[in-house]
Amino acid sequence: MRVSSIFKTARCVTIELADGGIFQTGQPYDIYVNDRLYGKTERVITSIYDLKPDTEYEIRVEGDGARAALTVRTDTEFVTLNVRDFGAKGDGICDDTLFIQAAVMACPKQSRVLIPEGTYRITSLFLKDDLNLELVKGAVLSAETDRTKFPVFPGLIQSYDEESEYNLGTWEGNPLPMFSGIITGVHVKHVKIYGQGTIEGNASDKSDNWWYHAKEKRIAFRPRMIFLNHCEDVVLQGIRVQNSPSWNIHPYFSDHLRFIDLTVLNPKDSPNTDGLDPESCKDVEIVGIYFSLGDDCIALKSGKIYMGAKYKTPCEDITIRQCCMRDGHGSITIGSEMAGGVKNLTVKDCLFFHTDRGLRIKTRRGRGQAAVIDGVLFERIRMDHVMTPFVINCFYFCDPDGHTEYVRSKEALPVDERTPRIRTMVFRNIEAENCHVAAAYLYGLPEQKIEKVIMEHVHVTYAEHPSCDVPAMMDGLEPCSRVGIFAENIEELTLRDVSVEGQDGEAFILKHIDRLEE
Repeated sequence: MRVSSIFKTARCVTIELADGGIFQTGQPYDIYVNDRLYGKTERVITSIYDLKPDTEYEIRVEGDGARAALTVRTDTEFVTLNVRDFGAKGDGICDDTLFIQAAVMACPKQSRVLIPEGTYRITSLFLKDDLNLELVKGAVLSAETDRTKFPVFPGLIQSYDEESEYNLGTWEGNPLPMFSGIITGVHVKHVKIYGQGTIEGNASDKSDNWWYHAKEKRIAFRPRMIFLNHCEDVVLQGIRVQNSPSWNIHPYFSDHLRFIDLTVLNPKDSPNTDGLDPESCKDVEIVGIYFSLGDDCIALKSGKIYMGAKYKTPCEDITIRQCCMRDGHGSITIGSEMAGGVKNLTVKDCLFFHTDRGLRIKTRRGRGQAAVIDGVLFERIRMDHVMTPFVINCFYFCDPDGHTEYVRSKEALPVDERTPRIRTMVFRNIEAENCHVAAAYLYGLPEQKIEKVIMEHVHVTYAEHPSCDVPAMMDGLEPCSRVGIFAENIEELTLRDVSVEGQDGEAFILKHIDRLEE
């Protein structure tokens, strides 16, 4: 067993316990800080709080027959600005937005804005450069639900010379008006939001709340819980995010981001409550997060059509590891708004439980020639009761034209500027137990086949009483269960040590595969 530090501030340290476990350690461990027992953990990614600034600590981890230690020095800190000193009440009744915002704006570099225990009613809080914001245990930022109190971000604002534009609002990949997020950053850098507190969205399906007629635009589209627009070097660590009006965490055209040891929760039936959706972002690390919600746990995006085609900014260099995904539509989704492409995605050492799909790729004709998916690696994944573990769907029927002949046709159409492309996908060392619908459903375009899919050391079994459903959201599919590995329109397919047990019919249904290696 090895222990290492993966993140620190002046007040906390996050460690990684490498004992071969996925999300959870192989056994319980005691954590000692300077020889005093801090607590116990069964998580690979574990955070330690209530430390002092600029102080050296020895952290020792002990379990049955295992022991490891490291020394770490916390960051320096100049001052702490307690929001209570700025007038915040934290009583759950008064509106504390202005008081907390004042503390944020007044905070100097290498300092901390402290949100102590209490419930703080807020609308939108706006971040600034070089900010450290800590929510301690028992601190709750409780969001207002009256939409008339939220600022509106316009989608596109024309520049004075009419030669360029400024984009603020976005909705499902298009530049459209939206309410500002509960926590909003616009063109900010060097920000850390951390601690053991909670950001509570208070969304529900009551008639005066966000989930009532959720697709209907009222003034503007629903706010994200945390929205980062063109930001750089931002870390979110430790906090709980729950009951978001729409997507929980949405980084947008932002780079060098870290999301560590978070908890993201929404009811199973909540609408469009994706957990974490990087859109046209670069260099993103997602580690040690627990997701349980009503839509995709993590969805990688890069614009529906206009933003992807104009800016051609892919979502790239994304690492997801030691996470647990539960109850969403997709554990890891690419698209369907990916007109700028998705490149270099690594997902490893993760657990997927009771999601509709494990890997879910959604694309379609019309996304455009910049909509390239390449360099996707899934490794050491454990799935249980995932309805269809692997889905690549090049006929996703979203948008008003989603059911047109152009989108749904299985005949080869001309390759032009509207045609997306999928290049290399690798799935390695994956166990999927209690599958329901299909072991895999991989369907490429006939005119531009998926270039390469490699599956190595993959084992799939089925539930004793499987649910019946469609394996992918595309026209022409009937509900089914216990289907094997279906693959069509792939240039090169490798199936090495791949087994399917308990299927009805053939284990492998392969059509229009140019080269097959077993």
